[in-house]
Amino acid sequence: MQDLTWWQRAVVYEIYPRSFQDSGSDGIGDLNGILQRLDYLVQLGVDAIWVSPIYPSPMADFGYDVSDYCGIDPVFGTLEDFDRLLAEVHHRGLKMILDFVPNHTSVRHPWFLESRSSRDNPKRDWYMWRDEPNNWMSNFGGSGWQRDDATRQYYYHSFLKEQPDLNWRNPSVRKAMYDVLRFWLERGVDGFRVDVMWLMIKDNQYRDNPPNPGYKPGDSDGHRFLTTYNSNQPEVHEIVAEMRAVVDAYPERVLIGEIYLPVPLLMTYYGTDLKGADLPFNFQLLQCAWSATAIAKVISEYDAALPAGAWPNWVLGNHDQPRIASRIGAFQARVAAMLLLTLPGTLTLYYGEEIGMTNVPIAPEEVQDPAEKNEPGIGMGRDPERTPMPWDASPLAGFTTGKPWLPLGPDHPSVNIATLNQDEGSILHLYRKLILLRQAHCELVAGKMGSIAAEDNLLRYERARSAKRFLILLNMGHDPIQAVTENGTICMSTCLDREGDAVNGSVCLRASEGMIISLAVSL
Repeated sequence: MQDLTWWQRAVVYEIYPRSFQDSGSDGIGDLNGILQRLDYLVQLGVDAIWVSPIYPSPMADFGYDVSDYCGIDPVFGTLEDFDRLLAEVHHRGLKMILDFVPNHTSVRHPWFLESRSSRDNPKRDWYMWRDEPNNWMSNFGGSGWQRDDATRQYYYHSFLKEQPDLNWRNPSVRKAMYDVLRFWLERGVDGFRVDVMWLMIKDNQYRDNPPNPGYKPGDSDGHRFLTTYNSNQPEVHEIVAEMRAVVDAYPERVLIGEIYLPVPLLMTYYGTDLKGADLPFNFQLLQCAWSATAIAKVISEYDAALPAGAWPNWVLGNHDQPRIASRIGAFQARVAAMLLLTLPGTLTLYYGEEIGMTNVPIAPEEVQDPAEKNEPGIGMGRDPERTPMPWDASPLAGFTTGKPWLPLGPDHPSVNIATLNQDEGSILHLYRKLILLRQAHCELVAGKMGSIAAEDNLLRYERARSAKRFLILLNMGHDPIQAVTENGTICMSTCLDREGDAVNGSVCLRASEGMIISLAVSL
């Protein structure tokens, strides 16, 4: 795989730092906690870590409300702690990707404090001010406009009122934000994941959005209108290309975009001549039904839509979505692991997926997420998928010596790193072996997808490069399946007990079993 860049062959591991490892006793994970667990990540086999926001912040949205883009919040540590962590990441042969939050700042950012101080302040136009609001909504419920009594105008916020949107039509904003990228690139970070990339610029006429015909009572307020004029504007691609040019001025760096759009629109974020995002995040597996038919369709449509030369990527979970093991169950979570790690391109794991972590029920008095507080009871809360990583079976799971900021899962005495590490048949060992197999076979990273098909509950596809071929069979049902195959040898089963078995014309898959078969080379 020498012809691939590090990020093309990478398995990226997302760390939500508040919940990964607390090095002190405040119940909140931090940079030194991540440092303590780097050897675990090396053993797991991942290539890079993506760290959710660690910048100074009032924490109205837990770091996605930034008050200083060039510092570290004291809850996570110091810049010196960051530099030490980055050096140790690189020392272990890993890479580090930072979260970049360009759409909005905190109301406490010095830029916004200046902007709201008067209508004629030089930074007034750094944000989006209007005499009267239009009908643009907040993604966290209610109007997206907040009145500022001192200057008698309204400012726009795509999320909380504490998160005013920057005006990316202002060249000074762009220059300042590109300087932020350079600040971290000069420190040695290996790339950025750009938060809500598709929201960064809005209609310059501030036109009202049309009603959403699919809205129904009980949906989030944010779904009342289509986001025709406050998302995915044509001018966003110019900004993405400019970001990419900044990143490309430093060797071997990567630009990843968070984009929740249908596949045809997602593909436009690769940019003209592939000068947009290196990797527009592909969330199709997060959004489709868990069935062989639905996933075969998703894989086929995504593969067919990729522009020539564009590099694919796949994701099963992140800090905003319910955990995969909660969505599909513990047995199918093993099938999901094999699915993800046999798909082409760059892959991203969310911390805890490798041990089958599930959503943790959060009592009303323990809710932290503002999305849930603003619109309780309709499923907007993201706390359940952000709970602390269980490292061992002790009462505080090896995560902290204080009170965890969110509750531990009730199953943590059995679902934890130390316990699963002792079980050779565990999902943790499955993930390690799948990552190791992927690293050993370029066909699984850069090979072509072929023969994608759904046969009732059986999903099948091939990965091939030159004469080497792998057949992947995934039983997405709860009954055994007899599958017709070519002759070959089983490389791995999700049950971790059939490696090396010969396959002659057909094979029986147990309920919720996946299998990778190395096909015999025809003479």
